[in-house]
Amino acid sequence: MTRLHRHPAARPALARPALTLLALVLCTACSSGGGPTRADRSPHAPHAPRTTADPGPPPPPPTTALSSSPEATPSTPTAPASRRPTRRPPAPPRPAGFPDARTTGPRIPLTPHRTGDMTVKTDGTVIRGWDITGSLDIYANDVTIIDSRITSTNWWGVNLRPGYRGLRVLHSTITALPGKGPDNGGEDYAVSNMGTSSVEVGWCDISVFGNALSMGQGHIHDNYVHDLVPFRNAGGEWQHTDAVISGGGNKGSLIIRHNTLLNPVAVDRGASASIGLFADTGHVSNTVIDGNLLAGGAYSLYGGGDGASGITVTNNVFSTRYHRNAGGYGAVAAWNADGSGNVWRGNRFSDGTPITPEPDR
Repeated sequence: MTRLHRHPAARPALARPALTLLALVLCTACSSGGGPTRADRSPHAPHAPRTTADPGPPPPPPTTALSSSPEATPSTPTAPASRRPTRRPPAPPRPAGFPDARTTGPRIPLTPHRTGDMTVKTDGTVIRGWDITGSLDIYANDVTIIDSRITSTNWWGVNLRPGYRGLRVLHSTITALPGKGPDNGGEDYAVSNMGTSSVEVGWCDISVFGNALSMGQGHIHDNYVHDLVPFRNAGGEWQHTDAVISGGGNKGSLIIRHNTLLNPVAVDRGASASIGLFADTGHVSNTVIDGNLLAGGAYSLYGGGDGASGITVTNNVFSTRYHRNAGGYGAVAAWNADGSGNVWRGNRFSDGTPITPEPDR
């Protein structure tokens, strides 16, 4: 805080001409205009509609880079945004109590390991305290990655292959080198679950990847996902970016609880969502979204759309740090209020304003 200093009092012996000159100076200062005003900020720039992402190259052999499975991403949503009145004040600071760089990532010193694109095939493998330059492709059960750092130039940081179970990624940092990945320089998934078993990701610091956490079933908690980086895929189109993405057709439950999920990518450069529940491969079901901080995307939350059931969205804070309505179009779209078991309760903007989704149609 700037300390204010009082001007010394006028001296009694000051001559009258000096007093007259001082008065003229003061009058001139009082008649001048006010100080500079803060420039008005546009709430968000126009953005391109959501287009179909390139499915990537064909599936690789086990020890080579992962081919992203085809995703028929939805077209530009027709659901109107859940918007606030235009008289809303500028964005408040980020609420406290959510995961950040101080509460996530490794808790112990790390040892460098230049693994390259490493395949794990031994059940029960534990990787702890490694600073990995490379990626991990998991063909084994009950693998744990804890207190480690992964810096990837591959499609993914950690990937669980179909038919395997029990992957846990805890207290780790997962990032990538922008412009060095196989998808025209980009990287797609920090943690990818290609199977039908649950994957746990907790207390992790995750950045850069286009779709940071990709899974239909799992337990995602206490993570800090931030600084996603846009890139054009091999087809020349902007890759869609999501902090968490689920393609639907899930066989188990997906729990997304107490995470900071930030998508700062501009909507005209591929931003999709902070949490994107999309019916790409089947109806979305059995998903809990509770107590998260969400910001950014075209919409901050895509709710699964027609046919979605068992979706519980409770006590989430939608931040206005990137867009005045949380997402470029609004806070939420594709919410199926009539779906069996769907619950919307206690969700609000960061200034406390309640959010009520408009009907999906």
